[in-house]
Amino acid sequence: MLRINDTITLQDWEMTESFMRASGPGGQNVNKVSSAVELRFEAERSPALPGPVKSRLKRIAGRRWTKDGAIILQCDESRSQVRNREIVRERLAEMIRRALVAPKRRIATKPTKGSVRRRLDAKKQRSEIKAGRGKVQDD
Repeated sequence: MLRINDTITLQDWEMTESFMRASGPGGQNVNKVSSAVELRFEAERSPALPGPVKSRLKRIAGRRWTKDGAIILQCDESRSQVRNREIVRERLAEMIRRALVAPKRRIATKPTKGSVRRRLDAKKQRSEIKAGRGKVQDD
């Protein structure tokens, strides 16, 4: 069970963890211990997450979101399997917390007449400066 906040808790059946050998440095330890963790969270089927949160989570997850609606996270940062499990679970929780925050709706605004006039005057001035840069002709 993974607590996200006071209202949302993920059940164990929604997440599956698999362990594999990590890549990179670590000497003999890397060759014999399966310390890397792959966490698969069934986000689309999760009853704990409302619909809008799932759609925001899909956008946040990006390539980690599979076609069948699961999120796959991997971690092999630590030599300890337990620490890698903690890291990957915290990443999932943080991703869901970010998805819980609804973005503010943008209110369309219109520039004032004064600001439009000042902008056009500045453009006109700049145009006159550039127009005066032509070749000098003899009269």
